[in-house]
Amino acid sequence: MKTIPQITLQEAAAMVKDGDILLQGGFGMTGNPVHLMHALAETQTKNLTFIGNNVGEVGIGGGRLLRNGQIKKMIGSFFTSNPEAVKAAQDGVVAYELLPQGTLAEAIRAGGAGIGGFFTPTSAGTELAKDREVKILNGVEQVFIPAIRGNVAFVRAWKADTAGNLQYRMTEQNFNRAMATAADLVIAEVEEIVPVGEIAPECIHTPGSYVDFLVQATLTLEDLGSSATVSSSKKVSESRMNMAKRALQELKRGHVVNLGIGIPTLVADLISEEDEIILHTENGMLGVGPAPTDGGGAMDYPVNAGKVPVTALKGSSYFDSADSFAMIRGKHIDVAIMGGLQVDEAANLANWAVPGQPLLGVGGAMDLASGAKKLIITMTHNEKNGDAKVVPVCDLPLTALKAVDMVITDKAVFEFIDGKLTLTELMPGATLEDVRATTTANFIERLA
Repeated sequence: MKTIPQITLQEAAAMVKDGDILLQGGFGMTGNPVHLMHALAETQTKNLTFIGNNVGEVGIGGGRLLRNGQIKKMIGSFFTSNPEAVKAAQDGVVAYELLPQGTLAEAIRAGGAGIGGFFTPTSAGTELAKDREVKILNGVEQVFIPAIRGNVAFVRAWKADTAGNLQYRMTEQNFNRAMATAADLVIAEVEEIVPVGEIAPECIHTPGSYVDFLVQATLTLEDLGSSATVSSSKKVSESRMNMAKRALQELKRGHVVNLGIGIPTLVADLISEEDEIILHTENGMLGVGPAPTDGGGAMDYPVNAGKVPVTALKGSSYFDSADSFAMIRGKHIDVAIMGGLQVDEAANLANWAVPGQPLLGVGGAMDLASGAKKLIITMTHNEKNGDAKVVPVCDLPLTALKAVDMVITDKAVFEFIDGKLTLTELMPGATLEDVRATTTANFIERLA
C-alpha cells in the first residue's frame, strides 16, 4: 500500500497558485479545513476562484481570504452567513455565482466522476436559470448545469491512515467527499493520522487514491465559529408555536421530513421518538434529534442545516451533501416544511431573496421546493408594514413554480385543491373577515 506524504500547513498553502480554482469543503465551519485556509491567508496568493457552500464566517476560514482580498470570484450556495461576503458581492468587489446547494454538490460530484454536466429540475423558472440551457425532459422543465472541477481541493476529515484513506465524523462529510474527487490536487487536513489498516475498510469514506497530501491539524472550539456552542434558551411567540403545531398535524408515522430554518424548526421540538417521524437535514443526516441540553456544540454533536448542533436518535445515519440532495430530487422526502416570503395563486413560492436587502443565498430551498413530495409553507400572514404575503402573483424572486401544497400562517390555513388556492381553516384568534381583508390573493372558502 502506498504512503501519502505528510506535509505542513505552510507547505500545503504554497501549492495553491495565483488564479487557481480552489474547492473548500465544509458546511459553515463544520468539516471546514480552517487551518489550511488560514495558512493560505498568510501567503500572497491572489485572484482565487473560491468554490464552497459558503465563504466561512467573518474572519474565519474563507472569510479570512475574502478580507485579505485574495478571492476574485466566489461560487457557492449561501453567502448570507458571512455579511462581509454579501457586501463584497453586492458592492461589486468580488464576482460571484449563486447555485442551489444540491446543484452545487451534484456539479462537484459530476466533475469528480468525469461527467460533463447534467439537467436538473431545481431552479427551473427562476432567476438562477437565466442564460442556461433549458429542456423539457419526461415532461419536466430542467436546467443544464456544467460540472465543476478545481485546481486544488482543501478538505477536512477526522481521521486518515498513512495510505490517505479518509474517515469523516458525523455531519462533517457534507461537501468534503465530492470535493476530494474533483480537483487536480487534493490536500486533506485531518485530526489524526493512524497506521494503515487501523481504519476498517467499511469505515473509509474517501479512498486514498483521491488524496495527494495529508496535513495534521487539531480542531478547537474557536475553529467552529457559531456552531461552537448552542443556547438552550428559546423564546417563542404563541402564534409561531401555533403554526408549528398545525404543521405537525400533517406529518404521519414513518414520514421522512425536512424542516427549514425559522418557524419550521419549532416542529422538531414537538416530535418525540414515539412519533416515528424521521427528520432529514440537507447537510447529510437522517434521524435528527433535539438540540443538546448540555450546551455542547459541533465538537461533540452533529449540526443541522441551520448550522445548529443537534442530537442523533437511535438509527440515525450520516452521508454527504450530494447523497442528501439525491434523496430530495429523487422524491425520497415525504414532506418539506419551509418558511416563505410570498406564495401566490398559482402555488409559486418566493422565499430566498428580497431586492435591496443584505441577503445572498438560496441554500437548499430550491431543491426542497421542487423535490419534496409535499411542500408546506409556514409564514406570517402579513409583513410588518401590513403587506400581504399570500398574493395574486409573486413579485419577489421565485424559488419554485407550482410547488406549494399548503400554506400555514398565523391567521389561516390554505391548501391548493384541484389547483385552486383554498382557505380550509382559521388559526386561533383569527376571523374570516380579517383573513379576507389582509389577503390580496383570490381564494375559495371551504371551511369546515
